[in-house]
Amino acid sequence: QVHLVESGGGSVQAGGSLRLSCAASGYTVSMDSMAWFRQASGKEREGVAGIDRDGRTKYAASVKGRFVISQDNVKNILFLQMNSLKPEDTGMYYCAAAPWVARWRLLTPSAVGYWGQGTQVTVSS
Repeated sequence: QVHLVESGGGSVQAGGSLRLSCAASGYTVSMDSMAWFRQASGKEREGVAGIDRDGRTKYAASVKGRFVISQDNVKNILFLQMNSLKPEDTGMYYCAAAPWVARWRLLTPSAVGYWGQGTQVTVSS
C-alpha cells in the first residue's frame, strides 16, 4: 500500500523560502514518476513540479527558476525547494506518485495514482 506524507509547509513572507518533504512508503521514488501539485482556495489543483523515473524534471511556468524538485533515493523522500515565494504561491501542496507516467504528463492531475494528504503553504505580502 502506498503512503505519501508531506511536511515542511508553513507561513512565510514574500521573498522567503520553504522546503517541502514527502516521505514515501510502498513506492520507490527513484524508480517511477513523482510530482508536486497545489490547490489554492476556490481554484483547481495544478501541477507545480514533476520528476520522471529517469530524473528528468518538469516545472509549471509560474514556478520555473524559483522551485526545484529533487529526491533522496536512500531515504525515499521527495523534496520541493521553494525560493522567492510570492503570495500567489499560497495553497495546499500535495505530493503525488504517478506510476508509469511519461514526463509530458507529469503535471496532469488525472495521471496521478496516489496522493498525499497535503501541507499548507501561506505566503504573505
